[in-house]
Amino acid sequence: MQVLEKLWEMTGLGEILTQPLGLVMLLLAGALLYLGIAKKYEPLLLVPIGFGILLANIPGADFGVVSTEAYPDIEHMTLLEIAKKHGIMNFLYYSLIKTGLLPPLIFLGVGAMTDFGPMLRNLRLAFFGAAAQIGIFVVLLGALAVGFDIKQAAALGIIGGADGPTAIYTSIMLAPELLGPIAIAAYSYMALVPVIIPFIVKLSTSKKELGIHMKRLDREFPPKMQIKNLRLAKIIFPISVALVVCILVPGAVPLLGLLLFGNLLKEIGTDTKRLYTAASETIMNTATIFLGLCIGATMTVNTFLNVQTLLIVLGGFLAFSISILGGIMAVKLFNVFAKKKINPLIGATGLSAVPMASRVANEIAMNEDPSNVILQYCMSSNISGVIGSAVAAGILISFLG
Repeated sequence: MQVLEKLWEMTGLGEILTQPLGLVMLLLAGALLYLGIAKKYEPLLLVPIGFGILLANIPGADFGVVSTEAYPDIEHMTLLEIAKKHGIMNFLYYSLIKTGLLPPLIFLGVGAMTDFGPMLRNLRLAFFGAAAQIGIFVVLLGALAVGFDIKQAAALGIIGGADGPTAIYTSIMLAPELLGPIAIAAYSYMALVPVIIPFIVKLSTSKKELGIHMKRLDREFPPKMQIKNLRLAKIIFPISVALVVCILVPGAVPLLGLLLFGNLLKEIGTDTKRLYTAASETIMNTATIFLGLCIGATMTVNTFLNVQTLLIVLGGFLAFSISILGGIMAVKLFNVFAKKKINPLIGATGLSAVPMASRVANEIAMNEDPSNVILQYCMSSNISGVIGSAVAAGILISFLG
């Protein structure tokens, strides 16, 4: 009987009986893994996050990240002490996530994989990337109204920027206790871009507006200025933007600075090819793995299954939807005064879910008219949205951090 008792205590079966809500978290892990593997929705993030949730909620494993509220002394412990007392996952979380290291590294990789060429060729369309950030500030005010404090509201609102690393970094800086739910909401809605954008577009645009043919209008109203040396412009761009924007908004430096540095490595060419390869492949992939696993490990029963999490999920959807609608409405307002009209789908891509948002908008336009290829125009607004969300995060962190 003593042997049987020891065997029973060794398993996690007893903990399942005492904490049945843990099964809900295991189901959530399964759902995210299904979306990532079977549906191919953001698999590079949803698969590590889902598996992190799975590991953190295995009964008896004690693999989840412990909060500073439950263990206030953990912030004063050395990394070795954290590893010995709370395990390897807490060591990774407090060294890589809590310090804010991984999101900027991911931005370095994103910058190395980003081509600012479409935006430079269509600079006027870049302004709609700024307009699409309205969802951040609308939901920030709404979150304040329902009881979140100002820092938590800012971290929640940044989901409207549709940029996972930005949402994570802002949460780390302002409201680390909400990191798990905000990360899940941000990446889940990014994965659902093919569903959300068509839904908002259908509610807010007409068939005539969706039929605006950008290439025909370019032939009818050719641009007055063209970039003669695009390669030189693409090298100067990250340096000049880093100087101007980061001086005005120093809080954006960790994200925007590394984004632009990664892009500069790409545009220089063969002289920095090894650095570009490291940023876009080795560093990016390693950071993504640990970011996903650590965020998933924060999602335990005590931190996730509560009313506050439901409000975050709802607020994230509103922020996301309002950002899409804000970009569309900005285009509609522009078209009232302009001879050369713009397809509202370009405004719908002002959030920074690159390049999925552009592909979805282009598909909608081609369903209306197979010759109306607007991908390059959408990318202009879409890429500017990456910069816009990083700047918005920097502003919020500067004011509230």
